[in-house]
Amino acid sequence: MWDFLRQAWDTHPVIQAFLVNFLAAIVILIVGWGVSGYLGRVIRRLAASYPRIDPTIVPMLHISAVWAFRIIVIIAVLARFGVQTASLIAVLGAAGVAVGLALQGTLQNIAAGIMLLALRPLRAGEYVSVVGRGEGTVEEVSLFMTRLRQADGIIVHMPNNLIWGNTIINFSRNATRRLEIAVQVPMAHSLDAAITVLQKMIDEHADILKHPAPSVAVKAFHETYIAVTIQVWVKAEQFTDLKLDLYRKALNALREAQTKAAPNPASTEAP
Repeated sequence: MWDFLRQAWDTHPVIQAFLVNFLAAIVILIVGWGVSGYLGRVIRRLAASYPRIDPTIVPMLHISAVWAFRIIVIIAVLARFGVQTASLIAVLGAAGVAVGLALQGTLQNIAAGIMLLALRPLRAGEYVSVVGRGEGTVEEVSLFMTRLRQADGIIVHMPNNLIWGNTIINFSRNATRRLEIAVQVPMAHSLDAAITVLQKMIDEHADILKHPAPSVAVKAFHETYIAVTIQVWVKAEQFTDLKLDLYRKALNALREAQTKAAPNPASTEAP
């Protein structure tokens, strides 16, 4: 038996070349598979330690790196058996182009999703406005689309390509925001008294920040009223509630001041 195998080995160089290539291919495949796994773990660890990379894309980076290296390993294994890798790479490239053209919109959304997750112009829990598209609180940013919850509770799913291709206004990124409300003071009322009342009202408000200092200023004159603007700085998460509260308190303060300033009819009667 051994004599037959030795004779076949010596007289058939094709068998020798096949066995050598087979063993080399096995070694390349085993080592390459192990190296790809190690490379994937290194990329996962580095991506997880970088604070600007969203954890959502870490698995995607891991899988992409692992299989990109494994494809190279498979091509090297095929090359050991005489497969024309140049033509194989050309076929894979042509197939990739065809798939890319067929899924152009989807690939654009994936690319935009990667940019949104990497650069993070918006995050979950922030209130944003995509100019011309919509606004709401960000609930989830995925590779294909972003989910927003509008103020009325309606869920909006926006493709990432539309978000990345438009201006993004983030209302929650800064800790504080400037709040402005307009108040109408009738011409018959004292302007100085109205400003004094409104200034006192915002100075005594517990939720209004003292720095920058709140202010009350005349904005415009109209035929029947004077437009007065109240400018205050508030915490971003209290913006909407304080806006509604200031409208109510400003109206009540002006009415109360008007009532106190109005002459008492009984005191003006002749004796």
